[in-house]
Amino acid sequence: MTGRLSGLAMWALLAAVAALGAPGVALAQDAGMVGAPVAWGMGLQQSGGPIKDAISSFNTLVFWIIVVITIFVALLLAYVVWKFRADANPNPSRTSHNTVLEIAWTVVPVLILVVIAIPSFRLIYYQDRTVDADLTINVQGRQWYWHYGYPDNGNFTFDSYPVQDADLAAGQMRNLEVDNPLVIPVGANIRILSTGQDVIHSFFIPSLGVQRYSIPGRTLETWMRADRPGTFYGQCNQICGVNHWFMPIVVRAVPQAEFDAWAAEARTRFAQGLPPGAPRALAAAPDATAAPGADAAQTQMIVAQARR
Repeated sequence: MTGRLSGLAMWALLAAVAALGAPGVALAQDAGMVGAPVAWGMGLQQSGGPIKDAISSFNTLVFWIIVVITIFVALLLAYVVWKFRADANPNPSRTSHNTVLEIAWTVVPVLILVVIAIPSFRLIYYQDRTVDADLTINVQGRQWYWHYGYPDNGNFTFDSYPVQDADLAAGQMRNLEVDNPLVIPVGANIRILSTGQDVIHSFFIPSLGVQRYSIPGRTLETWMRADRPGTFYGQCNQICGVNHWFMPIVVRAVPQAEFDAWAAEARTRFAQGLPPGAPRALAAAPDATAAPGADAAQTQMIVAQARR
């Protein structure tokens, strides 16, 4: 009984330490799901969309296959050590071939690889691209920040810089916050067209199951979808320079009406070079002189180039 209480006390202590170690996550939960690392976390991050759901399922499948193989090999080694020890076999066997055993240790690993390969290939093609995209976002990696463009919403662009430690507000997470997050509507299939300006970067958001390289001179396509409102954090995980670790990504998923209001404001705010968090009064209605047909044609050309 004392040991059980001690164990419960230990887990309670670990939970308290984890809560204290991730104040940003705890405070942000009220605003929706938060996809971010947590103290004492084990396993994959919580899923925020269908791609991460598929990745988590595949990870579970491979995990249990590894568990079964590990247990089998451990038992087999224990049996061999006991069965063929020197005391039990003073005269070792001279057997050099066993047809059944040789076929088994060839066929069984092949079958295991087939079981892993089929869902693996399906997952690769599933996360590659979406057929019917509701929104296209251009992503460009730069040393050391991200540049985003919304060709379907007036073709406005903006830069997303990391928030320095001295500028962090209460509840914000160090090395993960940005001044201008990427905003998407909940439930929409978002086509991502990724490229690089200088060196190879990586657009990586674990909780949404998104990772695509940003390569200079090439346009690569992927997609993502957030099935619930929230904030999802990521970083560049490609060694792209001395500050490669300091390229955070923040994706904020909001209802469609809120996204439309943000896009209408962003068209003017970013065109005028206004600072982040500028009042809505400074952001007027979208520019009526914009040519949406030209934006659509440009987007289709980029998509066609990415699929070659």
